[in-house]
Amino acid sequence: MKNLLISFLISASSLTVVAQSNLKEGSNSFALYTKTGEFKNLENARKFADAAFQSRKDSASVNNNLLRALVYSSLAVADSTRKQQYKMDPIDISIKSLKLLDQKKARRNFPAEMDYIRQNLAGAISYQAGIALKDGKFDKAYKSYLRIDSLGFKNNDLKYNLAVLSGKNKDYINSIKYYNELIKSEQPKPNYFLELAHIYSLGGTKQDVLNVLEKGHVAFPENKQILFRLIDVYSANHSYDAILNVIADAIRLEPENVELNYIAGYSYENANDIKKAKEYYNNVLRLDPNNYESNLALGLINLETLLKEPTNQDIQELTIEYLLKANEIKPYDVNALKALAKYYTLIDDASQLDRVNLLLNQLTVK
Repeated sequence: MKNLLISFLISASSLTVVAQSNLKEGSNSFALYTKTGEFKNLENARKFADAAFQSRKDSASVNNNLLRALVYSSLAVADSTRKQQYKMDPIDISIKSLKLLDQKKARRNFPAEMDYIRQNLAGAISYQAGIALKDGKFDKAYKSYLRIDSLGFKNNDLKYNLAVLSGKNKDYINSIKYYNELIKSEQPKPNYFLELAHIYSLGGTKQDVLNVLEKGHVAFPENKQILFRLIDVYSANHSYDAILNVIADAIRLEPENVELNYIAGYSYENANDIKKAKEYYNNVLRLDPNNYESNLALGLINLETLLKEPTNQDIQELTIEYLLKANEIKPYDVNALKALAKYYTLIDDASQLDRVNLLLNQLTVK
């Protein structure tokens, strides 16, 4: 910034004496501020910048607007708590001058100055957004980040803030737009896919949720959160074939995850691969012997086999072992009781069948 205003001062030499004096003094004071960081120099620059900005002609001058934007964008940062008195907020004053400078294509002649103004404004507005976030004023924070976006900043951190805040403000269309831009960027992050899936669950379709999670899994195959969320969606949609395509990867990442092993068993059972289903249900019981669902599942699988092979003593013993364990874990669960009733009917045990049927009648009576 030491030489920031050299070209600016030279171009100001053709102005009238009074205007030139204010512009020159203001520019010198501002140059001193950038060198020393002393606020009094910025105050002096403001005084001269205001004095040089009186008539309609002054208001249309590139040089006057440039000085004004430099000074007030600096005040927007340096006086962040607004201890000084202003007719209009420094940010608004700076943006007004910046718009005129953009219209007159001042960036060609003053690229460093224009960048300095925008950086200051971005910092000042970001500070306001931070306060709004701290106070839980998401709508105000969102509008602040939109102002930064309008200044031409296109970095992913800004876009992420816009994606999150537009979602919090239920502006799902824009939230989806920002997240999709982030996903398509050079360095997407796993949370972009997960958060977009959540936004789609609020303002999109089930297929949108599924599509973004599948894309996320392709981009980050080792990310457990994306993979597990994808399996949850497949499970909710009863897409057991799809689960079988990814469940081995999930269990490899968490081999002792009871829920994943159960889902694998259930999916293989639905695919009529009973051998694999039993393998995963037994994995569950190895990890959690008191797991009701897997005890019941193995009891029912063996009961089906027993219906075909009623004299198979080994299958009979396995069937009752699993069904009684399931009943022990949840004594009043109707599913286990119905399975036991079917078993006792098959082996012709009238006393046990009466006991189970009595309990079933008590549970199912309206």
